[in-house]
Amino acid sequence: MPAYLPPPAAHGRTLVVGAGKGAAAMAKVVEDRWPGEIAGLVVTRYGHGADCSRIEVVEAAHPVPDEAGRRAAGRMMDMVRGLTENDLVLCLISGGGSALLALPSEGITLQQKQALNKALLKCGATISEINCVRKHLSAIKGGRLALACAPARVVTLLISDVPGDDPGIIASGPTLPDPTTCDEALAILYKYDLEVAPEVRRHLKSGAGETPKSANPAFARNTHHIIATARHALEAAAETARAAGITPYILSDGIEGEARDIGLMHAALAKQVALRGQPFKPPCVLISGGETTVTVRGRGRGGRNAEFLLSLATALDGHPGIHAIACDTDGIDGSEDNAGAVYQPDSMQRAAALGLRPRAMLENNDGYGFFDALGDLVVSGPTRTNVNDFRAILIL
Repeated sequence: MPAYLPPPAAHGRTLVVGAGKGAAAMAKVVEDRWPGEIAGLVVTRYGHGADCSRIEVVEAAHPVPDEAGRRAAGRMMDMVRGLTENDLVLCLISGGGSALLALPSEGITLQQKQALNKALLKCGATISEINCVRKHLSAIKGGRLALACAPARVVTLLISDVPGDDPGIIASGPTLPDPTTCDEALAILYKYDLEVAPEVRRHLKSGAGETPKSANPAFARNTHHIIATARHALEAAAETARAAGITPYILSDGIEGEARDIGLMHAALAKQVALRGQPFKPPCVLISGGETTVTVRGRGRGGRNAEFLLSLATALDGHPGIHAIACDTDGIDGSEDNAGAVYQPDSMQRAAALGLRPRAMLENNDGYGFFDALGDLVVSGPTRTNVNDFRAILIL
């Protein structure tokens, strides 16, 4: 991060704002490296804070927003209003910022946004679709924070948690212009047949939730930099594998789709490598990232990484010489207390000895329960960063 820090404002104030699972850790770097006066406010998930003295850190709920996030977002907007063209706003954005900056548009309540957020998370919508809807129901996302900062210059530093690393999608782009429309947000609601409050539908149909576009002069002096991505994590893992004498193959840093379907695909590839030596020769490790989704139909516990790994486990069914790990790089898989889990060739045998029914547990979305019973959860605690999912399949 230090290489991306801009020089302080020569004749004005410098304010730091931001949101996301990595926002507090980013703010701490700014405090430690900044040569002059600085103040500000960042919002992060509960348990993801940092010891900052000049930049206030507020913790709020994720993935479903709460009142703490709403109050913090309102204070942030008040803080940046009235700045001059001599002032600088340094905005620190990482994944999770959408839920943490919960400031509903006029006429929309926090409770309505909470209900819609839960529905979007359960229906299997992609992060791009979820954030498109969020932008058009927000008073701060989709570039509106930048409008409030104008005419001050805004420099945004981003840690990407979205496939493709589109800066306008990360945390719903509070300081970036938004090319999407209210009609697109409505289409997403129709696509997933979501029940929403009448006020939400009226707001979108009226066009009142339209976001500022790139031609708006408020964006003219602003810049942004993506400082960390899933690709960086996968390349670091690949280097670690090489050091251990294992050949790595990075499949993709942008895999999307249903977690259980992606698990089946990875299992088929791993078996082809193990049995046929195609398309890669073992020993090797298959590494991938991105953001899968889970359409919740059961009542079990488990995030998308546990779901992926349980699907992989049922497909591999104890195939010898194949090991796997799947974790969220922020240290929290969905809303549970684990980052993910590990799979071993004997996992299904141990599960049978415990009387577990892996296929039934997969149908119940209970990946957490399966790997918890085996003692194979990965519990790291918050990492205070977020470059999305990480998966590695070791084939010996």
